[in-house]
Amino acid sequence: MESLIKFVQDEFVTKKEIPTFKSGDTITVYYEIREGEKVRTQFFKGVVIQIKGTGLTKTFTIRKMSGTIGIERIFPFNLPAIQKIEINKRGRVRRSRIYYFRELRGKKARIKEINR
Repeated sequence: MESLIKFVQDEFVTKKEIPTFKSGDTITVYYEIREGEKVRTQFFKGVVIQIKGTGLTKTFTIRKMSGTIGIERIFPFNLPAIQKIEINKRGRVRRSRIYYFRELRGKKARIKEINR
């Protein structure tokens, strides 16, 4: 059964070229929004909190601050609406899932940048 699922995923699901990123990186995701017959591009810029799953069910969570309110959004890697992903900053964190980042405020919420 698993081989059948893998075969269908390999044959019929289109894979996109996305850059490699990890937790702590600041990225911008450009995605399409359809409102009736109109299509527009919107972007979501924030810090990657986690990358979860394997294969075609792989997702990543981005967190951004809008004023004093934190907003998180989960994107699947193979979402057809994603147009492109830009990496703005590479961050250095010790964990792969930085849930502790949710409680940090002000200067404590900074992530050390890696120059690559």
